[in-house]
Amino acid sequence: MKRKEVAVRREEILLAVLDQVRLRGIAGLRAADVAQTLGVSTALVFYHFGTLERLIIEAFRHAAERNLAVLRDELAQSGPAGERLRAVLLLYGPTSPTAGWHLWIEAGAAAMRDAELRDVVQRLDLRWRDAVVSLITEGVAAGEFRCPDPHGAAWRLTALLDGLAVQFVAREGTVTAGDCARWVEQALAHELALTAEVR
Repeated sequence: MKRKEVAVRREEILLAVLDQVRLRGIAGLRAADVAQTLGVSTALVFYHFGTLERLIIEAFRHAAERNLAVLRDELAQSGPAGERLRAVLLLYGPTSPTAGWHLWIEAGAAAMRDAELRDVVQRLDLRWRDAVVSLITEGVAAGEFRCPDPHGAAWRLTALLDGLAVQFVAREGTVTAGDCARWVEQALAHELALTAEVR
């Protein structure tokens, strides 16, 4: 087999790690399983990443960067702040196909015991919250809605989505996608003083 470029091989390994985390969780992750899915040796996995802990950190760092690229693309769109805010909250929420909440629930639990992983998770989390603050502030400035505390509103909205994600993903069947959409819309109406005409 032709040797692959280092960057390509590393990305394949990281994506395989994320797939294994989805299947087995972080606690069940083994480098041997990652290697087997790629048809390579476990030694090759460790050659690229050194330790299982480093492999996990780098996989979540990779996932975070991909997640942030989706956010950057959405923020680059034009249009009213309210429309863009809804689009960002939809991407953030648990019902988006790109949300990856299985991974982030796993990462959040593991981050309580690993400072480096906690930094990765917090960086991603804060970037999303900052984007929501920015869009609310922009919408207030444009007169689209009223909100005396964009920072607090952003944290309350994203905290609602965090909680819904745990219910939707980890406790399957407790809430539906429709529940999530309805409750987020109600929260938006409350936080941004939206009238029926604006909605």
